[in-house]
Amino acid sequence: MTVNTPLCFRGKKILAPMVRVGTLPMRLLALDYGADIVYCEELIDIKMLQCKRVINEVLETVDFVAPNERVVFRTCEREKQRVVFQMGSADAERALAVAKLVESDVAGIDINMGCPKEYSTKASMGAALLSDPDKIESILTTLVKGICKPVTCKIRILPSVQDTVNLVKRIEKTGIAAIAVHGRKSLVLSFFVCLLERKKEERPQHPVHCDVIKAISEAVSIPVIANGGSHDFIKEYADIETFQKATAASSVMIARAAMWNPSIFRKEGFWPLKDVMQDYIKYAVRYDNHYTNTKYCLCQMLREQLETTQGKKLHAAQSTQEICEVFEMGDFYEETTTIFAAKKTSLETKTQDEDDQMEDPDVIKMAVRFDKREYPPQITPKMYLLEWCRKEKHPQPVYETVQRPLDRLFCSVVTVAEQKYRSTLWDKSKKLAEQAAAIVCLRTLGVPEGKLCEGENHLINKRKRQDQERLINRDHGEDLAEPSHKKANFIEETSDMNVPKM
Repeated sequence: MTVNTPLCFRGKKILAPMVRVGTLPMRLLALDYGADIVYCEELIDIKMLQCKRVINEVLETVDFVAPNERVVFRTCEREKQRVVFQMGSADAERALAVAKLVESDVAGIDINMGCPKEYSTKASMGAALLSDPDKIESILTTLVKGICKPVTCKIRILPSVQDTVNLVKRIEKTGIAAIAVHGRKSLVLSFFVCLLERKKEERPQHPVHCDVIKAISEAVSIPVIANGGSHDFIKEYADIETFQKATAASSVMIARAAMWNPSIFRKEGFWPLKDVMQDYIKYAVRYDNHYTNTKYCLCQMLREQLETTQGKKLHAAQSTQEICEVFEMGDFYEETTTIFAAKKTSLETKTQDEDDQMEDPDVIKMAVRFDKREYPPQITPKMYLLEWCRKEKHPQPVYETVQRPLDRLFCSVVTVAEQKYRSTLWDKSKKLAEQAAAIVCLRTLGVPEGKLCEGENHLINKRKRQDQERLINRDHGEDLAEPSHKKANFIEETSDMNVPKM
């Protein structure tokens, strides 16, 4: 049984949120090497609100999947008590909605208030929030009151030390659990300065302002997490404590030093880079990380070795399998993917057996699929079934569609004249599943379904007649509006019901 313990932010070594780097393989690797807390990469609130939460039984993960089937955020039980979800948001209600969506799967929620990238600041997110303390207060207060998990935020320092301290004191009053401070200045200017000039962000090559982080640490009682020391301080594990003392911070957050070699968190010292990269690849394969992300992270680790033979092969790799072959891990890839394929087949068989046991015995079933290439344009089995029901004075067909969580495929049951019909084959979309159910019904009834091989198509002929009538009416200057009862014969009925999960 997992015990939920509140996340503590004192005396911790933390993996910083890094876009394209802070995905699941890197977070797990950092935990293996000694990180206490890991932050995911910044994820935008609007994008997350389009996602649905899916239990991935094959990988044993929780996935937040976008409408295009892309996994936006993936997590697992191993990191549940130590991963902080960082989001980009400029709206309190949206931020709360996202926090509630992921709350049960993470240890904390963070709001990014330090990202200087234009895509973030243009949307009033990231560092842009630092010029709007009222919005900061609204977002953080809403989150603290609205969820049970600890809330943090990550900021950059302002041009004035006193302004930075005043802002942090105001943030502290919202009730957040900790604040991470990147010790470089933000592009946050007063109104009048904005009219005169546009200052440049301080980049990683600029010295980190330890004195400002120290002033913040001494001014507030909540834990302050120091960030930005990779360039000036943190070259090995012992330097983490040096940076912490220089800033008087409660904890240290590491970004680039961890990106280059996540074994920076090892008390015993660095692990050989070759072994680190192989450990990373194992997690990338184990959790089906997209190969482009895997390649990006490995390139960050190789750095000056990118021009070597191995580096060039990595740069040319176009799949996870090819990446594994570059690092002499082809056998591991084959073994792992074979295990997952067998597990998926086993789960599908189990699911199908459960479906069969739960299946209503009165449902008529056939193994059929809808292939639109077998039908004339604009003509579908659902249209034929609707036409038949009207002709026979039956209520129009009713479709009930479910989605299977395991593989996100759909199955539909159509009810016609109090009898149910369905295909035993699952489809990749709701529309295809409904068409397949209509085919089962039509074939059972012995009614034409509109296929090209059936010869003359009366629905097409009917449409041609109506088109001719409209042309005649137009020539005579009559109203071109077509009566709705005529349109109904040729417009496919669609279901507005939500698709539940089986």
